[in-house]
Order: sequence, then structure tokens, then C-alpha cells
Amino acid sequence: MAKIPTTVVTGFLGSGKTTLVRSLLEKANGRRLAVIVNEFGDVGIDGDILKGCGIEGCAEDDIVELANGCICCTVADDFLPTMTKLIDRPDPPEHIIVETSGLALPKPLVKAFTWPDVRTRATVDGVVAMIDADAVARGRFAADEAAVAAARAEDPTLDHETPLEELFEEQIACADLVILNKMDLVPAAGRAAVEAAVREHLRPGAKVIHATQGDVPPAALLGLGVAAEDDLDSRPSHHDGMADGHDHDDFDSFVVAGPETGSPEALAAALLPLIEAHDILRLKGVVAVAGKPARLIVQAVGPRIQTYFDRPWREGEARESRLVVIGEKGLDQAALTPGLRASLG
Repeated sequence: MAKIPTTVVTGFLGSGKTTLVRSLLEKANGRRLAVIVNEFGDVGIDGDILKGCGIEGCAEDDIVELANGCICCTVADDFLPTMTKLIDRPDPPEHIIVETSGLALPKPLVKAFTWPDVRTRATVDGVVAMIDADAVARGRFAADEAAVAAARAEDPTLDHETPLEELFEEQIACADLVILNKMDLVPAAGRAAVEAAVREHLRPGAKVIHATQGDVPPAALLGLGVAAEDDLDSRPSHHDGMADGHDHDDFDSFVVAGPETGSPEALAAALLPLIEAHDILRLKGVVAVAGKPARLIVQAVGPRIQTYFDRPWREGEARESRLVVIGEKGLDQAALTPGLRASLG
């Protein structure tokens, strides 16, 4: 039997991975797709959004959530058993899409496809890295190594190599295709710099394409046929050779539940000062809006807040608002929680 192709979609928080996956499901044209979505923290907001998309032919059991931690840290316990269940189905999917958490390193996940239980039945069709081009244009996740080296020579206590920058490099270096998403938000004069920041870490043969709102033709993503698990040596990682792997102790996340909100506009206005004051990296959630039959999806990356309604609340489903907040270590949950609940109410 032919191996089931699997596309790994990686990328930093808020880069547009879930939007991309949803677009692929909408354009499946009868093709049997299954999605494994990994959520950072213990509440599966991204999986919930995908399950609620209402796309014809996409059953809820085709969306599998892994919410027990970062997928690259729980490969043996979570990912491999889930893959085995999917490929053991009487009518297995024709293609599997894995949406990693925003903090996952892609290489350990690709390496998992060399395990005997999976190797003969599934293959990594390609690794796709989603990049928030607008964030890169603002210099948030692009490190200038020469400037860091010069600064260190003058002051050995200065260190610009943050975990976010390292993660940025890791995801690009493992990718077969890099999607510069949100390029419509980048002024024309800044686009060459964004491309340069990405190409600095690009592996030979990898391609770069531009996108707006994660809209990429399926033919550009599916069917790459690279068998990435057989090409691990060309995908360098900062963690190669480390017996202990890596951890995510540099990040905190928590969930805030609350009542219905008055309006999307009022909610965004109340969230913005909290995001800016506490340097929240990512905020996302499902919100109940008074008088509205559908759920409001909230997505925020830095000061950029987006909202949209997806599906109606189901009969018997609690109209509860839930926000997932992600930031660097030291995020003040005690100070933030009252403000977030107040913004909902």
C-alpha cells in the first residue's frame, strides 16, 4: 500500500496556521483529509475552531486534538498513537495535516516518521513554515547575528538571542516551503528585508511564497513528495545532539473564562491596553456575544486584534467565553485575569 502523505504545518504563534488549514479543508473537493492539531496549554481553541467550521465533508472525527503539551515534546506519548489510529482506520485519510503548536520544533516531529510503526505507512510529504511577514517587518522575530556578535564583544552580558528568535530559525531551517503570510500588511519598501530575513535560514531547495490571510492553493502545499524523514541531515537544529532535547519554560499560558460580551468592538477596545501593558504575545479564544446566535472567534498577535463569527452555538452548549493568553515567562496572571474578565463583561 502507498504511504499516506502527511504535511507538517509549523510556524510561530499567530502566523496563520489554523487559517491555512481551514482553507485547505474548504478546498478539499472530496479528498479525505484528516487534521492533527496541537494546542499550547490545556484548552483546544484551534481544534474547536476547525471542528466548528461547518465545512461539508469534514467530520468532527477528522479533526484530532493533542492538548497534552507541545507536540515535539510528547511524540511517543501522544503523536505516534494518534497517527497509528488514523492510518489504522478501515477507510484511512488520503492526506494528513499536522498543525503544530506555535512553540513546537518541527525536526523531532519529522524524525518520528522514522519509527517502525509509522515509517512503512506514512511519510512527510513536506514541512510548511508559516511566517507572520508583518511581525518580521517590525523586527520582532528576526535576529541580526553580526550586530549581536559586535555587542557581545563590547558587553559580554548583553544577549539578543531570545528563544523566539531561535524558534524562528528552527522552523525555517526545517521547511520545504515557507509561506510569508500577511504580506499585504507589509509596505512595498519593506518586503525585500522580510525576504532576506527568511532566506538567511532557508535550506537549499526550499521555496518561499507570499500569501494573504493564509489563502494558498492546495496544489502548492500538498503533493510535494519530499519524504522529509529521509532527509533529516539537511534540516539543521540548535538542539541536534542534545540528549535532553528542549523545553518551553520560557513561556507561560493560562485560560480565562467569562460571561457574554456586549460587542466585538467593545471587546477589542478593552483588550488592546491589556495586551500592550503586559506584552502579551498571543491571545485567542471563543467568545459569546449578547444577542448573537454565533460564536465570536478572537485572534490577537501583539496589538493586532481580529474577530469574526464562525458557527452558531449548539443546543445545550454553554455560552461561555474562553480566552487563552500566551506570553513569555513571568506573565502576570494575577494582574491580567481581572482585567480580561472585565473586558468580556
